[in-house]
Amino acid sequence: MTAVFLFSSMDTLAKLMLKAYPLPPLIWARYTVHLVFMVVLLAPRLGLQLIRTQRPGAQVLRGLLLVASTALFYLALRHMPLAEAAAISFVAPVLVTALSGPMLGERVPIRGWLAVILGFVGVLVIIRPGGGVLSFAVVFPLATALLFALYQIMTRMLAGHENPLTTLFFTAVVGAVATTLVLPFAWQTPTLLQAAMMVAIGLLGGFGHFLLIRAVEVASPTALAPFVYTQLVWSTLLALLVFHEFPDSGSLIGMLVIVGAGLLAVDWRRIGRRASANERAPAHRPAQRSI
Repeated sequence: MTAVFLFSSMDTLAKLMLKAYPLPPLIWARYTVHLVFMVVLLAPRLGLQLIRTQRPGAQVLRGLLLVASTALFYLALRHMPLAEAAAISFVAPVLVTALSGPMLGERVPIRGWLAVILGFVGVLVIIRPGGGVLSFAVVFPLATALLFALYQIMTRMLAGHENPLTTLFFTAVVGAVATTLVLPFAWQTPTLLQAAMMVAIGLLGGFGHFLLIRAVEVASPTALAPFVYTQLVWSTLLALLVFHEFPDSGSLIGMLVIVGAGLLAVDWRRIGRRASANERAPAHRPAQRSI
């Protein structure tokens, strides 16, 4: 929950910056500061183990998916209210359910397909064709959700085969390298305040990802999934506080529908089995390794 609050804060700062600053250097700062954060935090302890991977191609593709997802979401923030953009992008977990069948060979139950339908109903309630926030800009958070869903699928493909810290490190490396390539074409020297905000965006993103890694060390991603939706609460509150934006009743209903779809897609039986296994485990289980 702290991680998703940091992500909401990062998005809020990004929306503030995008009012007077170009997109490419902002994304570059987000990933470069994240990379420096990872090197300082983990390199002294892990050394070369941090970059050892058996699937470099998959790691690079996963990183590029996240960079593209970030860029599209920041474009959405430039043209849309924060809360609505965040809500539409939150159909990503529902898309993971739909894609896990053809891409991972998993059987998707009827409940999962109902969640997919419900998620898109929520999106339609928010954008309300013929009214609401419908415009060309809704393409950006929808594309964000699709790319982020593919990113999550790639993460699941790598899970169990790669050190999660190596995967996190490659995320920062690929993002920093990819955005550096386009930086010369869009660089704008920031003011002192803008530079501080750019560093803050990178630190918020880096520390948020670090907290997520710590979370999955002690709980399954399935069990953690419902708590991620608290980001919509933070995004709504921060949008009200900073931009004086508040979703109308239709958008609020759509957000609730999307949250309901996401919770419907969660495999609650797997959470129950995990909780039961933890209860049966000996009390003297080894402590999780500190990083």
